[in-house]
Amino acid sequence: MSTATKDLSYIEELVAQYPEHKGGTLTIMQKIQEREGCLSPEALDELARCSGVSVNELYGVATFYSFYKFSPPGKHTIQVCLGTACHVRGGAKILAELERLLGIKVGEVTADGKFGLVRIACLGCCALEPVIAIDGKFYPRVSVRQLPSILAAYQDQ
Repeated sequence: MSTATKDLSYIEELVAQYPEHKGGTLTIMQKIQEREGCLSPEALDELARCSGVSVNELYGVATFYSFYKFSPPGKHTIQVCLGTACHVRGGAKILAELERLLGIKVGEVTADGKFGLVRIACLGCCALEPVIAIDGKFYPRVSVRQLPSILAAYQDQ
């Protein structure tokens, strides 16, 4: 059984758009992540080959910035606010229960690829504490008891 290789030829085109521009590497990696969902080892190898920047340097840059991801995101992204107001109102308990229900830790994706779990410093809606967001939809004053029914609404999506 052979495995198909992903067409990464677009990376060479991206590199050509940002020749010898230091900030170009950041932009190229962003564009790769937008297209692929993450920065795969294969994509970083191809970027290194096309740009002349070492793979080690690319990983160094990518690990410095928290917005770069090395594994595909879940179909649904759950953001748990742990800002001061949400933390005081039980945000940490909400996060712990989501980890238990989903069987994953922050930054991971469920085995079926359905959910990714992210911890957020502040979602900017402190009066609604504690709050979570799933795919940008906010759930204000959420409780641990509500979580199973909230997650169930996304199971068939």
